[in-house]
Amino acid sequence: MDSQEAYRPDPDELLNKIKKEEEGKKEGKLKIFFGMCAGVGKTYTMLEAAQKARKEGIEVVIGIVETHNRVETELLTGGLDKIPLKEINYRGSFFKEMDLDAVISRMPAIVLVDELAHTNIPGSRHVKRYQDVEELLKNGIDVYTTLNVQHLESRAETVKQITGTYIRETVPDSVFDRADEVELVDVTIDTLLQRLHEGKVYTPEKSKQAVQNFFRKGNLNALREMSLRLTAERVDKELRDYKIEKNIYSTWKSGQRLMVAVAPSPFSSNLIRWTRRLAYSLEAPWVAVYVETNKKLNEESKTLLQDNLKLAKELGAEIIITQDTDIINALIRVAKENNISQIIIGKSRKANLFGLQYFKSFIKQLIKKSGEIDVYVVGGEELSSTGTKTEATFNPQSSFSKYILAAAIVFL
Repeated sequence: MDSQEAYRPDPDELLNKIKKEEEGKKEGKLKIFFGMCAGVGKTYTMLEAAQKARKEGIEVVIGIVETHNRVETELLTGGLDKIPLKEINYRGSFFKEMDLDAVISRMPAIVLVDELAHTNIPGSRHVKRYQDVEELLKNGIDVYTTLNVQHLESRAETVKQITGTYIRETVPDSVFDRADEVELVDVTIDTLLQRLHEGKVYTPEKSKQAVQNFFRKGNLNALREMSLRLTAERVDKELRDYKIEKNIYSTWKSGQRLMVAVAPSPFSSNLIRWTRRLAYSLEAPWVAVYVETNKKLNEESKTLLQDNLKLAKELGAEIIITQDTDIINALIRVAKENNISQIIIGKSRKANLFGLQYFKSFIKQLIKKSGEIDVYVVGGEELSSTGTKTEATFNPQSSFSKYILAAAIVFL
């Protein structure tokens, strides 16, 4: 297998991409104005974008927008047609929700639907507002919407642990992932707290209570970091998709991205944790990859592999399982498809002479084929009565002969 064939992207992945592109031509496009919490200016920014589109001759209507009586936000709704809200009787009281049928009947180019995580009043066609949005998209209508990071399903539990607040309204991550565009709306923590004190987010009484509970500086810093990381990860994925689309297989070191090779080994768990610590220190995303070969695994090895992959996922890695008869070609192919900057593999300290020679040959070939990608070799962990011993060797693409040469120079 030549190098070009080894680096060719997965045909199934390309087929899925083409299929999504074809579906995307029929459906409307989703743009999410994304932020760390209430008060950062998501609705305001969405309305600014809507006014810009209107001036360009694009038909924009308001499906539902929550201005919360903020004067500056209210002013930005001027000139935009508002679809009358639908009244729904629930337990003797009337509530207003977006009139989904009226919007579809109007068929505007863009509709504004604020607060994507909102739960509709019982009696509505859909339980959640994001389901209304999905129906609008299927009808070919573009949607602008807003979302806070704590309302993402995968982040709700983490936010609860940080803030002590239970998040009742959530949106599946699949909705966020399928968005055609995500615009981060961000302000500094001090600016946000100033807005709270000025009553631009909640009423003065409610603002005081919010600062004492949810809007503490520590909480806000954590939420801000989460929103920034999510947006950065999305940009990174868009870059990888672009490279696949354009058949670009070289590594663009626009940022750090790690990949650890996982095996059905008891030492892999320590290698995974080591990679997690490195990824955290570099503030870099990381991938855990396992290469399936034609070698059959026994039940013990299967269990070990499942445990290792589960650990990697729990620690925040993206899991990739690929099939190939050549492990080196598979690792390089996955690394190039995912714009990996560093490949991390482990070596056993209990290897016999034959195993050691094989490993040296393996490393030599991996480094030779890695091109711009750095290779880290982390010493295998050997359990003893005193605990776990770990040895780490960084190998930024230097051959073994260079180390021999360096040692000879030092000796002379």
